[in-house]
Amino acid sequence: MKATEAKLLEFLKKSPQFIIPIYQRTYSWTERECRQLWDDILRTGNDDAISAHFVGSIVYIEKGIYQVTSQSPLLVIDGQQRLTTVMLILEALARRLGDSEPVDGFSPKKLRNYYLLNPLEDGDRGFKLLLTQTDRDSLLALVQQRPWPMEYSHRLKKNFEFFEDQLRSVGKDFTSLCKGLAKLVIVDIALNRDQDNPQLIFESMNSTGRELSQADLIRNFILMGLDPSHQTRLYEDHWRPMEVAFGQEAYGAHFDSFMRHFLTLKTDAIPKIGEVYEAFKTYARSPNVAKAGVDTLVADIHTFAIYYCAMALGQETDKELATAFRDFRELKVDVPYPFLLELYEDYNTNLLTKAEFLQAVRLVEAYVFRRAVCAIPTNSLNKTFSTFGRALKKDRYLESIQAHLLRLPSYRRFPNDEEFKRDFKVRDLYNFPRRSYWLRRIENYNRKECVPVDEYTIEHILPQNENLSIDWQDALGTRWKSIQEKWLHTPGNLTLTGYNAEYSDRPFAEKRDMSGGFKQSPLKLNKGLGALDKWNEKEIEKRANRLADIAITVWDAPRLPADIILAYKPKAEPVADYSIDDHEQLDHDRPMRAVFEVFRKQVLALDPCVTEEFLKLYVAYKAETNFVDVVPQAKRLRLSLNMQFHEVHDPKGLCKDVSNVGRWGNGDVEIGLSTLEELPYVMGLVRQAFERQMGSEGGV
Repeated sequence: MKATEAKLLEFLKKSPQFIIPIYQRTYSWTERECRQLWDDILRTGNDDAISAHFVGSIVYIEKGIYQVTSQSPLLVIDGQQRLTTVMLILEALARRLGDSEPVDGFSPKKLRNYYLLNPLEDGDRGFKLLLTQTDRDSLLALVQQRPWPMEYSHRLKKNFEFFEDQLRSVGKDFTSLCKGLAKLVIVDIALNRDQDNPQLIFESMNSTGRELSQADLIRNFILMGLDPSHQTRLYEDHWRPMEVAFGQEAYGAHFDSFMRHFLTLKTDAIPKIGEVYEAFKTYARSPNVAKAGVDTLVADIHTFAIYYCAMALGQETDKELATAFRDFRELKVDVPYPFLLELYEDYNTNLLTKAEFLQAVRLVEAYVFRRAVCAIPTNSLNKTFSTFGRALKKDRYLESIQAHLLRLPSYRRFPNDEEFKRDFKVRDLYNFPRRSYWLRRIENYNRKECVPVDEYTIEHILPQNENLSIDWQDALGTRWKSIQEKWLHTPGNLTLTGYNAEYSDRPFAEKRDMSGGFKQSPLKLNKGLGALDKWNEKEIEKRANRLADIAITVWDAPRLPADIILAYKPKAEPVADYSIDDHEQLDHDRPMRAVFEVFRKQVLALDPCVTEEFLKLYVAYKAETNFVDVVPQAKRLRLSLNMQFHEVHDPKGLCKDVSNVGRWGNGDVEIGLSTLEELPYVMGLVRQAFERQMGSEGGV
């Protein structure tokens, strides 16, 4: 490696050409980064006391140590964003200068021939910077003053227009801008491919600008070490089609999420959001994946990316599947995607019929929505779906999905019809994050011609106005205020209309009989409203019951005979029958019994899913599995928390790391509990172990 300080413009002038390798991400700076650079340039140019402004490093690969006289193109490893942005500024400035040269070296001709073009070269060699794919054509069109191509880079165009706007705001004096540009300084870092490891350097460098996404790191990890022809083939056959499928804007927003779902499916473990790249490297280096080779790995990623784009980005071509995926997307929950990716793969390989696939997607949708309506905490959803594949019996695919959903424990349960109907009728679904979703699903259920719900607004039949008119008070009776508070935002009082402004707070009879009123409404949601004489608590509740009956059909539950469900129950291993009486230190006359009784009560109160099991040598408290184990001792309860020591937040420093010490109990964290005064702090630690096991992500 050779690193030297250099002025950016002199570096551009002397360097023959910069090429962005295909494994690099596309140009991604937003207005925020562009504005920061612009402000830094003007600040530096306006202050003669500032001799230079450092903008980061330019890291590139040369076959041999870089010599400025060499005519070989430089492959940029780090610095693409800054190089490209400076060239946008230079092109915008060249267009604005006219025939002037406010500072020596800053005429339009010199700007272009020194920094943007190689005027004595032909073809691609005539340009200082060659980007990749869409970015390439857009930048070349820009520096040649040609129109933007049809498939132009949105980011390049937006940023160039931003700099044009900034130049117009400067006026006619560009002296400070030119001085600031001349003061930009970089670290020029040349790598020798035979001696340096570009991937390690790339991972460690991200000096100025947008943080590298996990997908950026993964793409570079896969492609950087390959020979150029192999890189090109993999990129053009697989990676570029994925970038196109995700789209310029969605690639950055969605590709990291996709890779996380892909790895969850492949490894049965959910990577943390910021650790997807590390998880991918571990997966790619695992024996089976490494043995299959990089081509197989990239092709597999490409295949599952197609599935993901179909489901999550609306690219499904089959009409029925597209509708089901759209409905699921509106729930705005992504933790089921690892399971859905597996379903799509098995549908694509004919292990699952289309009808079964559709029903499975609808079951997942119903499971998520019913739980949300029943206000069941979402923190177990991620593990429910990341491990769902283990329960599949692919010779009886759909049946195994239904059986697994029906056998989920209470905190993961699929709410039954009775529970769902009960909560649906009284739930505030107006302030529900997906209120248009549930109204549309009910309205369009079993319709061949769907109603464009987006053209309608939500109407409260009984108005929201706290100061109800006398007509409404009379209709509701003396309890009108409590009736309004109870039912206002519930399904029985909510509907759709195209006449929300006209309805306003009018009495029910006027809403019913006016032009476009309930009598004339073509919507199923308004069925029966036109025949009512008044709107009161009885009618709201009656309509709520009717809609709830529809809802249990729209979001249908799995239904299997009891004997089939029982057949899926795993055979229980025999467990020794122990009780509190088998623990001498918990006898009634021992000091730890009272502490234990209060402790067990608080642990069991954490969640209905928590169970207690007495074993020979300790007492286990379980959710998914043991999260805290208690070993009764004469003067304390020795607690083992099932988590790694570095994961526990212990401000008092009372926990002990027992990761390399033999102990009864599960986990690497030990804490003692001797008195009830210590219990609040200790319960805070226990709660950490419980919440870590249950997971903190659900997204519903």
